[in-house]
Amino acid sequence: MRPIVAAAAALAALAASACSAPAPPRAAAASTAPAGPATLPAPTGGGAVGTTALYLKDTSRPDPWNLDVQARELKVTLWYPAERRDGRRAPYMTPKESELTLKGLGVTGAPYDMLSRTRTNAVKDAEPVGQGLPLVVLSPGFTEPVSTLTSLAEDLASRGYVVAGIDHTYENYATTLSDGRVAECLACDSDTDPGFGAGVVKSRAADVSFVLDRLTSEWDGADLIDRGRIAMVGQSIGGAAALATMVEDSRVRAGIDLDGTTYARIPKKGLSRPFMFVGSPQHASGGLDNSWDRDWRLLTGWKRWLVVSGAEHRSFTDAPLLSDALGVTSPAGVLPGARAAELDRTYVAAFLDLQLKGRRQPVLDGPSARYPEVRFCPATCAQS
Repeated sequence: MRPIVAAAAALAALAASACSAPAPPRAAAASTAPAGPATLPAPTGGGAVGTTALYLKDTSRPDPWNLDVQARELKVTLWYPAERRDGRRAPYMTPKESELTLKGLGVTGAPYDMLSRTRTNAVKDAEPVGQGLPLVVLSPGFTEPVSTLTSLAEDLASRGYVVAGIDHTYENYATTLSDGRVAECLACDSDTDPGFGAGVVKSRAADVSFVLDRLTSEWDGADLIDRGRIAMVGQSIGGAAALATMVEDSRVRAGIDLDGTTYARIPKKGLSRPFMFVGSPQHASGGLDNSWDRDWRLLTGWKRWLVVSGAEHRSFTDAPLLSDALGVTSPAGVLPGARAAELDRTYVAAFLDLQLKGRRQPVLDGPSARYPEVRFCPATCAQS
């Protein structure tokens, strides 16, 4: 299934994955005039945020998508607590990445460089501060660059986490590599092949393990990282990859799947490390597919299954925050972008604070009057 190409629905495709079960039909979003560049919400943790990029090459394996390349090249974007707030803000995307992404989605109502003008909060190449901080790996949805998780990444960094976002080369519309080459989506031509989803999560698990191997030696701020406190968060196929990585790599102590159908099989003995599913109502107790229900039974440690009323697949990315900039109006009943971002940031941070910092989080104990959109499954998520 290729991304929707109608301009009015293109923003939904920004966070939709070819590896997720299709959503039920709904009314198309209205298209309006673009409102100008978007501004990501300020991080809530209080600390200054810096960001930088690493370019890594795994010579031990060929690229799974480009048969002419004998080494896997990856771009890793790092967000981290910074010493100062002043300095040049990092770009959300390059103009070329913005152009290829919007063309890939079929967006015609906004200038092709619009995403490159999105205003972020992190200072490019800022001096890091701190030592022995927990590390969170981010993996985006299929066709998406990791920049679509920037709002979440900046927020976590402001709360005292080092965040490593991986662009899985050739799996999104545009990744700029170290020499300036722009790798486009070769995997998009294979997304209907049998076993595609399982192959993607296996490859991504290898990407993550390689990044963890190299991160402490490739970055000047490596001493910031506590190797004993590592978690992974992913959206869509990236969420599926979080579970797959935990099955393969015991260094990842905890994981979150944001609205992603899963593919990796958990061993019969179960997975005892903490894991949390967070999804749209279609993931309520098997309403979308049986993968969460199947895996829930095999999660033998701390676990939660949360469903967010009013959320769509795109609600767990920056896509709703970019709506006005792209001239797209969401249908009635869908969570506004600011509220979706607040819920995403709140529950992801609560999970990580509990699992990596040992801080009790009452918001994870049950329903909250402050966040009535969030239901705890499977007990309260029976289909009506």
